[in-house]
Amino acid sequence: MRPKVVASLLTKEQDFQAIQAIDAERAAARADLDLEIVYANNNGALQIVQLQRFIHAPAGSRPAAIIAHTVAGEGLANVARDAAKAGIGWIILSRDVPYIDSLRAEYPLLPIAIVSTDQWAVGRIQGQQFQRLLASGGNVLYVQGPPDTSAAQQRLAAVEKTIAGSSINLKVLTARWTESSAEEAVVSWLRMSNSETYPVHLIGAQNDAMAAGARNAIGTRRPEWLRLPFTGCDGLPEGGQRLVNEGKLAATIIVQSNTGPAIDLVASHLRSAGPVPARLILQPRAYPATL
Repeated sequence: MRPKVVASLLTKEQDFQAIQAIDAERAAARADLDLEIVYANNNGALQIVQLQRFIHAPAGSRPAAIIAHTVAGEGLANVARDAAKAGIGWIILSRDVPYIDSLRAEYPLLPIAIVSTDQWAVGRIQGQQFQRLLASGGNVLYVQGPPDTSAAQQRLAAVEKTIAGSSINLKVLTARWTESSAEEAVVSWLRMSNSETYPVHLIGAQNDAMAAGARNAIGTRRPEWLRLPFTGCDGLPEGGQRLVNEGKLAATIIVQSNTGPAIDLVASHLRSAGPVPARLILQPRAYPATL
């Protein structure tokens, strides 16, 4: 039997998660691994139930590793420990969690690691885009992902550090990485009386799906703002890059899928039984590169 890997992703609704699934399938095929993908539907309790089903399966049918993009920002430390106790590797995606080092020390023969984008670099690039688009300063309506996640925290902190000392101000709203959640967040804010007295000069979002949701909300509630620049992140060819090329986004940031590199780590471990690096950090890049 071929070794099996489980990939636990957030939702089918978001384009980047769909690319993560495709990338996982391609990497598993290259490595001759069986792959099962499950979606948590952005429900942390459901994700735990799904993963525990694999962890408590009969020994002969357990996966060699679980690759998890967790709904919960803390990265499901207890689930990770249960997996390791059952002899299952644990690769966490897009989360900077402190328990990885102690778990690796306790289970040195398992592939346990973090695979993530350099979230500080994402925020730094986005802050630089704001500065170039608002050379004279202005107010940014900024849609952040779930604030309990390290990706959302680090992207915001890096943006704030990059624009510090400038005349750019952020009004931060929070959403759940999806288009619909960002649309709801922006509509809710636009209904508030203080939105009437807050001039907006740019709309930024921590991913392209939320940027699209913000555009939807503004198109129905404040259509005159559609002439303002919008920016996002993920930069998929048929997502953010296409929106930039169509003029619907002023800029995005290209982020590499994490699942393929994560499966490559598992495959390398299965071939050699050697250790995997504790952290594999992937670098983003601006799109368009000239902005």
